[in-house]
Amino acid sequence: MSLSSTEGRGDARERLLARLLDAFDGTLPSPEVSLREVAARAETSHALLRYHFGSLPGVLAAMLGAQRSRDNEELFKTARQGTFEDLVVAIWRTYTRPEQLSRVRGFFHVTGLAAYRPEDFREFIDSLDDLTKMLASLAEREGLAAEEALTRAAVTVAAMRGLLLQEVLTPGAYSEEALALILRLGNGKS
Repeated sequence: MSLSSTEGRGDARERLLARLLDAFDGTLPSPEVSLREVAARAETSHALLRYHFGSLPGVLAAMLGAQRSRDNEELFKTARQGTFEDLVVAIWRTYTRPEQLSRVRGFFHVTGLAAYRPEDFREFIDSLDDLTKMLASLAEREGLAAEEALTRAAVTVAAMRGLLLQEVLTPGAYSEEALALILRLGNGKS
């Protein structure tokens, strides 16, 4: 395959991904629908989806990656202007909005699939540290040593993801009080 045909395939994949994102308007298709149903909603063919993404989980991972990338652009603005705590609160509020529920469910679905077949989800797995890196950078800016900043960020992200999973499984079980506790513990306060 020549470089130009590889570039053309990448452009076609990006156009198809944009079409999927528009068709689902910020949400993700349910993992219970077929690739044909997803293709119909995006007004494309299931063969094109299979060619560019491999499977329905591949479509979900690509859509989720693009949506998270857009979210991160907004969160980066908070990071440039705010504190570690400001960014944690912004992340939490971004992903706990009711309209985000399908995406949060999709995140955990794709994460579960990636746990079984990491080789099929390498790009998705590699993107999982993006928020941790952003938070670690803020923690360093606030005076923590690099290793301690990274640990604080990793534990904070893990705790938030755990609370998000709990929110998916039992909506309303935890509130921002749990987030406040995470922040206090991260600051060495109880």
